Amino acid sequence: MERLRKQLEFIHEIDKLKYIQRKTKLFKSNRHENDAEHSWHLAMMVMVLVEHSNEPIDILKVLKMVLIHDIVEIDAGDTFLYDTSKSHDNWNEELAAAERIFGLLPIDQKEELIAVWKEFETGETNEAKFAKAIDRLEPVLQNLSNGGGTWTEFSVELATVIKKINGIQKGSNTLWDYTEEMIDKGLRNGDFKL
Repeated sequence: MERLRKQLEFIHEIDKLKYIQRKTKLFKSNRHENDAEHSWHLAMMVMVLVEHSNEPIDILKVLKMVLIHDIVEIDAGDTFLYDTSKSHDNWNEELAAAERIFGLLPIDQKEELIAVWKEFETGETNEAKFAKAIDRLEPVLQNLSNGGGTWTEFSVELATVIKKINGIQKGSNTLWDYTEEMIDKGLRNGDFKL
């Protein structure tokens, strides 16, 4: 019963992810996405797009990565990718959040999820590269569906967009080629300006 109590305490705690608002908006919408919606959408994208990974991957591990990677934002908050006033180097703050939140679980599950979270953050394995590619792709698709979305809203320059999202190619050359093509098409068609 103690193990179950810990697991249910964790499940209760991660409900807070639904209240962490992101800057990106849902497809063709003015409503901001929350972290739980983002994580669910990434998991679905992984299942559908796995064939486009540059390398063979363990899909279950990738699913774990995308489902847990933002849980730390319950404590650390969401940092907008294009924010120029905030540091994106908050590893220590996020690690402390991972220790606290995953620490609610029984030790074996805590250790597994922290290891998976660290693997995602480090971004060196094939699984982490693909997970990060999907994590970058989803807001690109949202912004493209919203006439430039947060790129336009926050006057983000094209070079900055490309710099922030070019990690997509580490996980999937196919998805990167598509991303570049769609951004170029949107700019040529006047769908948005950067």
